[in-house]
Amino acid sequence: MNNIFDSHCHYDDHWFDDDRQAVLDRVLGEGSVVSFVNHAATDVDSALFGIENAKRYKNFYTSVGFHPEFASVLPQDWEEKLNGLYEAAKATGKLTAIGEIGLDYHYEGYDRDREIEVFEKQLEFANEKDLPVIVHSRNAAQDTMDLLKKHGSRGVIHCFSGSAEMARQAVAMGLYIGFTGVLAFGNSKKALKALQEVPMDRLLLETDCPYMAPPPYRGQRCESPMIAEVVKVVAAQKGLSEQQVCDMTCENAKRLYGIK
Repeated sequence: MNNIFDSHCHYDDHWFDDDRQAVLDRVLGEGSVVSFVNHAATDVDSALFGIENAKRYKNFYTSVGFHPEFASVLPQDWEEKLNGLYEAAKATGKLTAIGEIGLDYHYEGYDRDREIEVFEKQLEFANEKDLPVIVHSRNAAQDTMDLLKKHGSRGVIHCFSGSAEMARQAVAMGLYIGFTGVLAFGNSKKALKALQEVPMDRLLLETDCPYMAPPPYRGQRCESPMIAEVVKVVAAQKGLSEQQVCDMTCENAKRLYGIK
């Protein structure tokens, strides 16, 4: 198995503080099953991390954007900062998308109106720059879908946790669906039903690392090569070889992110 594209990862997370560059050297080095990774930025520091490593590694790509968890604490000039990050990432030739953006109604005290405002402005920005979006949606399925439809956005709903019906709607809108190690969990019936609604040309694989390591790595820090366990599940569900799944999902990510 080779040619894995981890379409959504967070190597800036504190779980990698002790050995970050060693991990990236290994994950992106010669002989790895991983061909590409895409860093999903969540704030200014995260975007700067992505830009720095896009310059360092030939197969490391990055997005820029503000995660919904930061919507209520963004500075007044956040849109100016987003544009500056966009310009810096574009200069690397490795900018893939505006993201990770979206809505998250999970935690008590969230500000729905503010999250929607920040999400919409970033959807508009992505359209202006002709870039796809990487969408985070947690406990906010209807609002997420309504806003994506309103703005005619293209991109991926990452770490998909919605219903099979939501998957059908997203695919009909031309969106991609990103699945994590959750597909390999013992209680993954909902995710597997959603997977059945996603044609292979709209499927992306991701770790969302360091989170959600699949079996047999549950409880460990997740890293990009662990996508191999998700590949096995998709291959079995779709009646394909594991290498076919790797190749097809890699091409999907390259197509979405504009990678030649």
